Amino acid sequence: MTLSFDGDRDETDKTCERCGTSYRLVRGFILDDGSAHAVYFAACHTHDDVREAWIDVILGTFGEDTDGNHVTFGCRVGPVVGQDEPAATAIDAACPYSDKPLWGVKLTREAALQHPWLSVFWNVVDFILVNDPAVEHHVYHHA
Repeated sequence: MTLSFDGDRDETDKTCERCGTSYRLVRGFILDDGSAHAVYFAACHTHDDVREAWIDVILGTFGEDTDGNHVTFGCRVGPVVGQDEPAATAIDAACPYSDKPLWGVKLTREAALQHPWLSVFWNVVDFILVNDPAVEHHVYHHA
């Protein structure tokens, strides 16, 4: 598996519906060996001085009228009790987003942990955390 970004990522400042603070939403497309592989949304929030990224990844077949086999996984990356570094935890996917066909099946945490594509999802999350400069900086405070 050789992952890369497809084109420019999109970064937009948004307002959190829960608390009214600003956050950065990063969206992008990921290729695997040059073929369409995933779409991701990373919402980089800071609440009470706690930095966390809420990452949703859409996997499936991409192209015209191919939304039928899409599944969306979600995770939160941030502080976890007992961990020295930020950690990723599976969560219910894409809760704040629409129900447009692009999302396909939005997996619950329980369904995601049983899904055969779970390891593919974690590989994409790892790629984003290392290679997306906005997400990497937000989570790990690197310049």
